[in-house]
Amino acid sequence: MKFVSYLVGLIVLAAGYLTLWPVPVDPMPWNPPIDKGFTGAFAVNERLAAIERLSIGDFHGPEDVVLAVEEGKDIVYTTSQEGVLIRIDVDANSAAVFAETGGIPLGMERDAAGNFIIADAARGLLSVSPDGQVVTVLTDSFEGQPILYADDLDIAANGVIYFSDASTKFGAKLVGSTLAASLMEISEHANTGRFLSYDPSTGETALVADGYSFANGVAMCPNSDCILVNETGEYSVDKIYIDGPRKGEVETIVANLPGFPDNINPGSVVDGKQTYWLGLASPRLKALDDAGQKPFLRALPYRLPESFRMAPTAYSIVIQIDEDGHVLQTLQDPSGAYPVTTGAIEGDGWLYITSLVTRELGRVKYP
Repeated sequence: MKFVSYLVGLIVLAAGYLTLWPVPVDPMPWNPPIDKGFTGAFAVNERLAAIERLSIGDFHGPEDVVLAVEEGKDIVYTTSQEGVLIRIDVDANSAAVFAETGGIPLGMERDAAGNFIIADAARGLLSVSPDGQVVTVLTDSFEGQPILYADDLDIAANGVIYFSDASTKFGAKLVGSTLAASLMEISEHANTGRFLSYDPSTGETALVADGYSFANGVAMCPNSDCILVNETGEYSVDKIYIDGPRKGEVETIVANLPGFPDNINPGSVVDGKQTYWLGLASPRLKALDDAGQKPFLRALPYRLPESFRMAPTAYSIVIQIDEDGHVLQTLQDPSGAYPVTTGAIEGDGWLYITSLVTRELGRVKYP
């Protein structure tokens, strides 16, 4: 009898723990679109299977790149999860530390003066001098509140910088990693992400749009009157008008992607239209979609060992769209040998493929 009472007590305690124990996420109900999978324009192929790899040294997570030609050599600059910027001599396939941000550099572009502008998930929006010696914090707060997760950026023709603050609740530094923080924001689905702008001429930081489930990639429209932005948790791409007669309007130009969109970068012009490359960090997770209207099930893994929490599925894919959101092509590798593909950057006869987790920078011949 004592054993039975003891067992019942354990069951009650376990049930109480699984239902009542505080967790860092407070999931909201949402209605994910029906996953059509890798069909139609996203039909499976193996065009990334033969990906070439460039060394980034003893680091990992080449999230974004900037291409350059220096002294007649093709040079690639990339970011890393260890807080350093890496300079790659492509011909020699050798890498060296170029600069240190002291944080977690993710998105990166170069401004008109040659400075490297960095979205640093731990420190905010940074500027790194052309020689890599000086790191300046451009902005790390908005209206007195810290920017917790600067993720990606692009620069308008007038020099204004548009960038994402992926989550205003789950900061990469606070949570412990960019991936863990992103999974929390997406799992909770409280839409705390936002897009901001920073004007170097005035030092002003302004809100562009908010209410996003993990605000991610940013890319300028051809004439700088709008930006294309990736909403990772909604599997979509929006166009936000920032100037002209449609200023303030937002339209979704790509919906119901078969995976989680990460970065977005301008590509070449095709049939008179600007194109863009975006990476899908992982195919969609059925368990996450199935629990859209079941917040308890999305909180439950945070009461269990970490191995029970959702994680990216290894599958390599980048997508080319035009400025209106039409899907032009995809490059894939279902084996996921180069996993968590965050984006693609076109240049010098190659398409450079970035990743959040790999220890090498990928590339394939293009076009």
